Amino acid sequence: MIQPPKVPQAGSLAQIDERSREIFRRIVESYLETGEPVGSRNVSKVLPIALSPASVRNVMQDLEHLGLIYAPHTSAGRLPTEVGLRFFVDALMEVGDLSLEERTRIEAEVKAGGAPRSSEQVLTEASQLLSGLSRGAGIVLTNKSDLRLKHIEFVRLEPGKGLVVLVGEDGNVENRIVELPAGLPSSALVEAANFINANIRGRTLNEARAEIERLQIERQAQLDELTARVVEAGLVSWAGAAEGRPQQLIVRGRSNLLEDVKAAEDLERLRLLFDDLERNRDLIQLLGSAERGDGVRIFIGSENKLFSLSGSSLVVSPYRDKENRIVGALGVIGPTRLNYGRIIPMVDFTAKVVGHLLG
Repeated sequence: MIQPPKVPQAGSLAQIDERSREIFRRIVESYLETGEPVGSRNVSKVLPIALSPASVRNVMQDLEHLGLIYAPHTSAGRLPTEVGLRFFVDALMEVGDLSLEERTRIEAEVKAGGAPRSSEQVLTEASQLLSGLSRGAGIVLTNKSDLRLKHIEFVRLEPGKGLVVLVGEDGNVENRIVELPAGLPSSALVEAANFINANIRGRTLNEARAEIERLQIERQAQLDELTARVVEAGLVSWAGAAEGRPQQLIVRGRSNLLEDVKAAEDLERLRLLFDDLERNRDLIQLLGSAERGDGVRIFIGSENKLFSLSGSSLVVSPYRDKENRIVGALGVIGPTRLNYGRIIPMVDFTAKVVGHLLG
């Protein structure tokens, strides 16, 4: 696990000379490839300039003083710190581009030959694909409110409780328990469902709620107070909660995160991460922050509280609908030694494919 170092003074990273940058780059690249510490002798062998191990060791001491690398054990080689990885990603890393073969594979697997599928199936496939390509865990966050509605039905379960069955145009079905007003007649449930179904088909949740509100004003005489309350309860149940948009989390390939486990303490940290993924609240907040920005974002280790114990990283990108609105986010969770230069364009391109397909 990468240790959190002291934070370098402002401007100190920009003052690193070219030789120090090259040595630091080799240390990070070795770590990303092997996950193991690297010593001055091995670094000196791969430098493009002739430099003795002693000279490399002096530079490594300076880099350690800056908080960019650290020694996990006495007399061992060096590993990059989280600050060092952030500096590498922001200032030194060369982001590659996907080959035509890779782009074709991503498009083919996400589209699955053009066979009709629900949006959830598309997103699950995208999550599975990212997991396979990155050897990490593929994740997707989507807003259910953007699904287009097809049908709604109310079923009384007992006095004061009912079941709302909501069907999307893509075939997804949601069942939610709602409170029913006391003394509500069964005819009101039928009337509420008929009223909604006559006006919501093909609309998103936000569009449906706006339309229902408009029609309720225009046709108030057609709905008594109890029926109106059922209409409202049915639409709110689709949203999941009145206080915010509903969100669905899809995670695939969690077992890939176990491949780098080397000690019992690493296994415990990953167990805690899995527990957090199950609760998913922190991850939804993290992906939500990615939704509010453009392009790929990278979160390394303790930069986010979700990964502060597990030492994991997240590469994530928002995806958009045909109106260019951000409707979700997808990405990869993995160890901090992810191949960022390869995964960044992979996540970015997959987000574009998913957005185009679901738009």
